[in-house]
Amino acid sequence: MTKKSGLFPFRFGPLGRGTVITNDFGGWLALTAGEFALVRGGGFAKNKKLFSKLADRGFIREALDLERLTGDLRALSSGLFEGPSLHILVVTLQCNHACVYCRAAGGRGFKNTSMSRATARRSVDLAFNSPNKNIALEFQGGEALLNWPVVRDAVLYARRKNLKAGRDLEISVVTNLSLMDEEKFSFLNKNGVGICTSLDGPAAIHDANRLYSGGSSQAKAVYWLKRALAAASGGKKDALPSALMTTTRLSLKRPLEIVETYRGLGLGGIFIRPLSPIAHAGKVWGSIGYSPAEFGAFYRAALGRTLEICRRGERFVERNAAVIARKALKKEDPNYLDLRSPCGAACGQLAYNWDGGVFTCDEGRMSGFAGGDFFRLGEAGRDSYKDLVSAPAARVCALASTLENQPYCSRCAWKPYCGVCPVHNCETQGSPWGDIAGGYWCGVQKEIFSAVFSALSRDADRRIIEGWLEEGR
Repeated sequence: MTKKSGLFPFRFGPLGRGTVITNDFGGWLALTAGEFALVRGGGFAKNKKLFSKLADRGFIREALDLERLTGDLRALSSGLFEGPSLHILVVTLQCNHACVYCRAAGGRGFKNTSMSRATARRSVDLAFNSPNKNIALEFQGGEALLNWPVVRDAVLYARRKNLKAGRDLEISVVTNLSLMDEEKFSFLNKNGVGICTSLDGPAAIHDANRLYSGGSSQAKAVYWLKRALAAASGGKKDALPSALMTTTRLSLKRPLEIVETYRGLGLGGIFIRPLSPIAHAGKVWGSIGYSPAEFGAFYRAALGRTLEICRRGERFVERNAAVIARKALKKEDPNYLDLRSPCGAACGQLAYNWDGGVFTCDEGRMSGFAGGDFFRLGEAGRDSYKDLVSAPAARVCALASTLENQPYCSRCAWKPYCGVCPVHNCETQGSPWGDIAGGYWCGVQKEIFSAVFSALSRDADRRIIEGWLEEGR
């Protein structure tokens, strides 16, 4: 067919009532049934408008602008040549919440699992060994503020270290905010440390998902989010707070309320995240989980609401769609490690456990709660950066998550924009390669891509999403 029609190899799949076609350069086109019939039958050359679109997106072999298209391909894969930028320091496994989906079973019973100052400094040293000019240090738990002295010391140590290193350094702390106080807040703001918290929506949903014996966990989070937003009103990028929502079964019937909660706080957008059935969440999936189709319906409703808000002249971003659109429209790597080929494990991020163990990623670290260290790379202070990123677990992750190595993925229309997670595959299917076609991850990603590309194929909605990309955060 390619020789007869002059078409460059492409993939295709359903998109609403039509078909989407894509190629390895990241080019894509949404086609009606009639247009796709012309493409398949070779009659597209007689349709000047269709031929022009195909040629512009890199589908016509004789019209390939190889310099531009290879530049697109290089840009989409730019993160693979930079080294890990995200470095997650797990400063404690302890937590004062009992979240229903917590992968660490709510941090209960983890006594004597707090990172020492020496281990934190060794972890920071390792992070600065990455060749990446951008270094993001993220302090997590458990509840990170339960080990505040180590967080404080590591922040100051990293800032001092960077006076000589000269990296583009961003530091953030992931916290439920229940232990925040004026002294901690002042320190974080003064030292440009971003605050990231969980916000699952209105109190009825958030408090049911994120159980807290001290009262409403949502009230605590909202109070300090408002304070952080007010403190960041001067435009200091690193101080801007962020919030992440996790979708549970309780969320499915209330997408509009969840979006409006974020809008009402002035957060400027929302990241609609599916729940992953791994670790503790997998054990209680029957009570909190859902099918890919159920998540797809929820996501479409939430995305539709954000677009409706924007049509009224207000800027409000759905960040999942913005990540995908940056790849599809601007041919850029948005540094979203879940949607890379290979994925971000070891080549985009490293996770440092409280005891100094270094893992491919935070998901790989958490999979160790099941009793295994399959994704463990080595130890901070003992193993060199080179040894860690070339360890067997790093190589396995790279091989298993390179989409050309996954027969099902290599033929999928969404391949130029997608990624797979070896940890998810291990946890749900017993192998880092997994059975992609029958897996939950694939089903959810297809729902998201279908919703986003349907919006991108509508001129008015595409212009809104293009605006999200041009105006930054």
